[in-house]
Amino acid sequence: MSLSYQTLTPEFSVAPQLQPADMQALADEGFKSVIINRPDGEGGLEQPLSDAVLRAARDAGLQARYQPVVSGAITVADVAEFAGLLRELPAPVLAFCRSGARCTSLFMAARDAGTDQAEG
Repeated sequence: MSLSYQTLTPEFSVAPQLQPADMQALADEGFKSVIINRPDGEGGLEQPLSDAVLRAARDAGLQARYQPVVSGAITVADVAEFAGLLRELPAPVLAFCRSGARCTSLFMAARDAGTDQAEG
């Protein structure tokens, strides 16, 4: 099995939809944590439920969190929660959604919000 993910920093990567069976491979790649940003049911019946992915992640020794975020409707609260998860979870962290774009947007917004607070 070959995982497809994009590394944004040494501590953070994003991926398109992953399956429960992918969690052990993530652990084997050296990831310590997973964030699921895709709401259950968004992709229809072929999308695995977050509970199944969370269970598989924990079985593989990963920290895992479910933070559903609606595509194209990221809120300030979503960004704050995501930033908190990045502070809380051991790195490296991999976040996934349908394509990885939503997770990338969350990461960039959280990083920018942290920079703004540090400067302000």
